Amino acid sequence: MSNYRILSLDGGAVRGVYTSVLLQKLVEAVPELVEKADLIAGTSSGGILGMGLAAGKTPAELTDFWLQHVHSIFSRSWLGKIFNPWGIFWAKYDNRELREAVGALFGERRLGELSKRVLVPTFDLDNEGKKRARQWKPKFFHNLDEQDPDFQQPIADVAVRTSVGPVYFPSFQGYVDGGVVANNPSMAALAQCLHEELGKQKVDNVALLSIGAGANYEYLRGERHNWGFLRWSKRYVRLSIDGTMGVADYQCQRLLRDRYHRLAPELPKPIGFDDVSKTEDLMRWASEGEAARETKKAVVWLKQNW
Repeated sequence: MSNYRILSLDGGAVRGVYTSVLLQKLVEAVPELVEKADLIAGTSSGGILGMGLAAGKTPAELTDFWLQHVHSIFSRSWLGKIFNPWGIFWAKYDNRELREAVGALFGERRLGELSKRVLVPTFDLDNEGKKRARQWKPKFFHNLDEQDPDFQQPIADVAVRTSVGPVYFPSFQGYVDGGVVANNPSMAALAQCLHEELGKQKVDNVALLSIGAGANYEYLRGERHNWGFLRWSKRYVRLSIDGTMGVADYQCQRLLRDRYHRLAPELPKPIGFDDVSKTEDLMRWASEGEAARETKKAVVWLKQNW
């Protein structure tokens, strides 16, 4: 058994309900899963789930949260449907409903008040006034250091910052979705726990469980795609997010070997990040077929390594 345990949750927008149901199944089989986690990392919908777990919510309660709010979060005005089809001119959805939903979930609590250590990736669009060259850059909010300003950050604000994907939502407080840099935050969490001042762990002491939001296996036919901006832009967000997830998976496998496990079952069919019509399907798929088989494998791994 390892001395330091990391639970990592991918981003997936609407598919966050798939992750939460997978978590429910795991906790039913291994009740101490969340209690024993030393660090919970999450991006976008996974960030909301991770901070929810750290705030004492159960996976079942977080599934109910998604079911209650997902349709309002991904709702469009009639003006948007007419004048902004497919989000061509401005973001498809407003972020007000998202902020209200996470505000109801977390209230006025701050990162430092969570009972678990968390790591939440976002992307800072402009670090003006932060004593270094002006630039955009990844930002990883955490509560590992009481002296860090992050400790006093409102949880609800961090939840929105990590969840506002470009094209889908406007930026929030100068941040966009952490999925553009670490939709699978496993490697970021591992790096943080190995930090000589914050985590102080040795790599041989770490076990890491990474949970996806349902793998969409996409591809492009052919060997040569001589495309310009318009054709690539339709696919770039998904392409970049899937690419970063694969990099983190590869790195964690090589570093942790048997002490790393990835639960990311393939979805029976591709589901868009904002396809709310498939919410019930996602819940069912997380409990049957490949997901059920892969969850059993994850349970075996947990009982050996957690």
